[in-house]
Amino acid sequence: QVQLVESGGGLVQPGDSLRLSCAASGRTFSSHAMGWFRQAPGKGREFVAAISRSGASTYYADSVKGRFTISRDNAKNTVYLQMNILKPEDTAVYYCAARRTADQLMGALFSSVNDYTYWGQGTQVTVSS
Repeated sequence: QVQLVESGGGLVQPGDSLRLSCAASGRTFSSHAMGWFRQAPGKGREFVAAISRSGASTYYADSVKGRFTISRDNAKNTVYLQMNILKPEDTAVYYCAARRTADQLMGALFSSVNDYTYWGQGTQVTVSS
């Protein structure tokens, strides 16, 4: 069982930056691939970024590529999402997610909601002038 708690959301202006954090409980964080998703009002949950167990591999949605960076610190059981050059269309509740991944899939990345087992409660990001 993994519990995830996101933090770092807030109200910012277009062009600003934010860093989201997701702290995981338990001793098996490094055995989980991680992802960030977001959900805007009236829309479905969409993929934002993913990172492999070791952190060596990452993958991004086209809409955030070049602006967002996912990273992880396995010693701190934490995954991050650095968001730069924020746009109003980035406004959403942001969720982190975890999926236990076998050793032979150390570099695997997952981009579907259905790929993940554990979810945080979400943190609101609002980009508005």
